[in-house]
Amino acid sequence: MSESEYRMIEILRILNAQDKPTGSKLIADELKNKGFNLGERAVRYHMQILDEKGYTERMGYSGRRITELGREKLEKGLVYDQVDFIHSKFEEMIYLTDFNYIEQKGNVVVNTSTVYNEESINLMKSVFESGLSVSPYVNINHLRNNAGIEVTTLCGTTIDGILLNEGIPSQPQYGGLLKIEDSVPIKFTDLISYKKTSLTPLDAFSTSGLTSVLDVVESGSGIIPANFRLIPGIGREKAIEILNKLNKIGIGGVIDISEEGKDMLGIPVPDGMVGIAIVGGITPFCAIKELDEKINIKIAEEIEDFEKLTPITTTIRHTLKPAIHNPQPKIPFLLSKSWNLIQQVNFDVEKRKGNIISNVSYVSKDDLDESVKIMEDAFNNNPKYINPYYKIIEHPTDDSKAGICTICSLSIDGILINNGIMCNPKYGGLLELTEPPLFIDLISYNGTTIDPHKVFLSKNMTSITGNVGPNKILASVKEVPYIAREYAVYLLDILNNIGFSIYKIGKPRELVYNAKADNYNFGVISGGGLNSIGAIKEKGIDIEVKAIEKLIPFEKMDRL
Repeated sequence: MSESEYRMIEILRILNAQDKPTGSKLIADELKNKGFNLGERAVRYHMQILDEKGYTERMGYSGRRITELGREKLEKGLVYDQVDFIHSKFEEMIYLTDFNYIEQKGNVVVNTSTVYNEESINLMKSVFESGLSVSPYVNINHLRNNAGIEVTTLCGTTIDGILLNEGIPSQPQYGGLLKIEDSVPIKFTDLISYKKTSLTPLDAFSTSGLTSVLDVVESGSGIIPANFRLIPGIGREKAIEILNKLNKIGIGGVIDISEEGKDMLGIPVPDGMVGIAIVGGITPFCAIKELDEKINIKIAEEIEDFEKLTPITTTIRHTLKPAIHNPQPKIPFLLSKSWNLIQQVNFDVEKRKGNIISNVSYVSKDDLDESVKIMEDAFNNNPKYINPYYKIIEHPTDDSKAGICTICSLSIDGILINNGIMCNPKYGGLLELTEPPLFIDLISYNGTTIDPHKVFLSKNMTSITGNVGPNKILASVKEVPYIAREYAVYLLDILNNIGFSIYKIGKPRELVYNAKADNYNFGVISGGGLNSIGAIKEKGIDIEVKAIEKLIPFEKMDRL
């Protein structure tokens, strides 16, 4: 993002904060407070551009106001803020929680979602009855004109707010997926850090195929969404006392509480701290997703008066048993798992030979020819953004399926490192191909156990083959030290000419497609290796998406 574009985003922020048309003088004053030395004349010039783009509109002599299109631009244009904002939003919700559990009065944090038939309500009720929720207290509102049924449920963030009001600072750490066997919580299988994403962690996991809440309800084994937070060890006994009192009035969902400094459910707990795992507030909604029923989920979006909520059921079975505190292998984050593969990349840019990292996704052999044709079409329609290399391999155990290997973007990090240039994978993102392109979502490689691009694909967030509106593709953000910029640019240009999909090489402190690199580094934007796989998925072909799977000789790959 250029300096001029950054200024226009700031102008949109100022207008968005106003409830009436605003003139150039006030905008210039506000910009000055933000560190921008921009006079009224320059502001009017930028405003004219914003008018032409449809982001603002003139209201006579009163000034201008932001349009809905401008608000949409603002939301997308500040994704680098969103990475920090998600954690800040939950901190805000924790602060606004003033629920008095003795009087059972005050504000709580809620998730409000919309379902579209009564059967979904009955299904959710069975999940509440199993105890797989924070609380059975809900608010059900039938919307007008058959627009759906709005269901408000208690969010686990409420418990963090209650603890804070009692003098116990609770720090949300991760949202994730928790494995249950014979009704016993075993370990977290996947995590996303609240501090490392523009997408709410549990929202990332609220996808059919990732959870199996109904299996847990019916058989006691499966995967449920859950949250993990830390509190100081000195507050453990008081916290347990409070949580027991909350449970008696119908606010619970606590899965496990660790001993001080003792790892739990595969997550390390620092010395002096205690871990608490709580059922995800969206768990009943995930059950609806699992049946492919239509639902619109909003997570921790609002504060609600507790007195507006009533129990959906008074019969709670409490399906889950206490966790067994056997030592579990610590959950490795994605980047930690990937470094060994990155180091083994030995591709020679001059000879065009050597190992790269590949993704391997699996498809039925009956769909293989059509899948390759879709990949070819995606590349031919957008050769700048789609990597053309692939390789068909056999499935290791299923003769009816074939693997499609594509080049993982982490190969680029390995190639630079192999040439003596440190390159850090920073984010996997969803890039909207506007002018200029902008990231609209980012997840840190260092804050997740699951490949970010798999998250975006599982939630059908891409638009690689779409013809309506701007395309949304997978891309990655890398950081390279500025001292190595000249040689890095030389190598990246060669890689781009070969077909490795280098979209943009930034400058120090530059917002590159709306993503930031740290000081003394510059950003590199590369294409996601799963874009061609995403094209197959968008066409309705059943494909098992895998990421960062194995090393493969580049010279043995085919080209679309």
